[in-house]
Amino acid sequence: MEAILKPTTDTKLHISGAQALIRSLLAEDIKMIFGYPGGAIMPVYDALYDFQEELEHVLTRHEQGAIHAAQGYARATGEVGVVLATSGPGATNLITGIADAMIDSTPLVCITGQVGSSLLGSDAFQETDIVSISMPVTKWNCQVTKAEDIPTALARAFYIAKSGRPGPVLVDITKDAQFQPFDFEYRKCLEIRSYKPAPALDPVQVKKAAEFINEAQKPMILFGQGVILGKAEEEFKLFVEKTGIPSAWTLLGLSALPTDHPLNVGMLGMHGNYGPNKLTNECDVLIAIGMRFDDRVTGNLEHYAKQAKVIHLDIDPAEVNKNVKVDIPVLGNCKETLSELLRQVRLNSHRAWLEEFRAYDKIEYDKVIANELKPENGALKMGEVVSKINGLTKGEAILVTDVGQHQMMACRYTKFNQSRSNITSGGLGTMGFCLPAALGAKLGAPDREVIAVVGDGGFQMTIQELGTIFQTEAAVKIVILNNNFLGMVRQWQQLFFDKRYSSTELVNPDFIKIAEGYGIKGKSVSDRDDLSKSIEEMIAYDGSFLLEVKVGREDNVFPMVPSGASVSDIRLS
Repeated sequence: MEAILKPTTDTKLHISGAQALIRSLLAEDIKMIFGYPGGAIMPVYDALYDFQEELEHVLTRHEQGAIHAAQGYARATGEVGVVLATSGPGATNLITGIADAMIDSTPLVCITGQVGSSLLGSDAFQETDIVSISMPVTKWNCQVTKAEDIPTALARAFYIAKSGRPGPVLVDITKDAQFQPFDFEYRKCLEIRSYKPAPALDPVQVKKAAEFINEAQKPMILFGQGVILGKAEEEFKLFVEKTGIPSAWTLLGLSALPTDHPLNVGMLGMHGNYGPNKLTNECDVLIAIGMRFDDRVTGNLEHYAKQAKVIHLDIDPAEVNKNVKVDIPVLGNCKETLSELLRQVRLNSHRAWLEEFRAYDKIEYDKVIANELKPENGALKMGEVVSKINGLTKGEAILVTDVGQHQMMACRYTKFNQSRSNITSGGLGTMGFCLPAALGAKLGAPDREVIAVVGDGGFQMTIQELGTIFQTEAAVKIVILNNNFLGMVRQWQQLFFDKRYSSTELVNPDFIKIAEGYGIKGKSVSDRDDLSKSIEEMIAYDGSFLLEVKVGREDNVFPMVPSGASVSDIRLS
């Protein structure tokens, strides 16, 4: 790939490849990196020793923890997350996080050490072909065997990771390249001839889309993370308010529009709200903005919005017509495409249509929400816990979740006032994501409250990162919703496998004692009368805090669209 590079250093320095790597990170304005040292990356860590004031390194307890922390940092800040790891198992331990970042469009630069170039292909100690292994789950990757190629490789890596549809890249550097001296000069990458990050805006398509929107009687907007990634929250809000169109969000689109906005009609998909799922199959124009029609959103594609004209705004041409046939594609960064659309759509209102959503809201409240948020007796409910946390943080906290029942409950019942407030593993559904991602989010946004809501299963997948929280003194507030089950799997076993609970019940340790061992204050609560004051104590505490909340063992998340069903077949029980 031929790249256009802009010089960022005035003079050349005769330094090693490892020193050049550190200086390249500084040239890209990187302030924090996450990683774990080892033999093949040791020269880089030695070079890092001289730059500890300029570049903060967070030593996690596992490479998977490092990459999830980098994801949390990137999602909270909008900046590129950077990860360092050694060769072999160090590199392969990154793969789950890389795959997670790829499907959720998170910008990461992963730098791995590799055995010396003379040993490549010899099955040397801790040698793996990480370039081949990571190729399907990276936006771009490369291997560097000469020190002089390190600056160019990193410049390209940062440009590719953060431009267009963001994603993870990996640069694998042999150990001898880290030692080699050369004349260092860093040039930021501005363009790569064979890579076009954003399609050119087509004014004809914008005009067609505006005409469809202006003529629609029952239009509906589906918005995803593309609004956040494109930094188009303000343009999107203006578009929604001018057109008066009811707008529903995907899991990763949550927080792009304030939850209490009068035109925000809730969550799409398998455990989404009743109205937007039902009315997807009644709208006449469906406007998808920065979302990819994931199967958890659409349900059975044979019965998905067949009556509607579909407009799809997306930066990635590969997503258009991939799952849902689109009538009008509008390609480009949605900040640009929404700005153009905004000029051409008419001021409108769809009050009667909006009332249909609100009628479904009432049905859902009476049959599902009331008992989840305000139960009169019985075990604590996940929804009431989340609702109380949200009330005390006034919708201003960053919510980080893992995967499962607690994730759906947290996203359903948390209200957000600002963007970049919902951090979760969406497409890959990675258990173990929450704890390290919350750490990264807190380090990236130290002035914001960060609440990690996690299940007892997922918490134990990366429980060792309590050590990193302890060492960094990051004031992460951790809430374990403990039902002693792998809750979502158990729910499916109950509903679709005749309650044959195969390998889903957990015998858990004393989480409070474990937290105390890491110097983290902890408390366990199971009584409804103690819940509010326990949450208040956690939020008021100056430092990290672990609150275990014992919830109902066999509570389920509803509504639910059964796998393979139409979104119209959403169940309330």
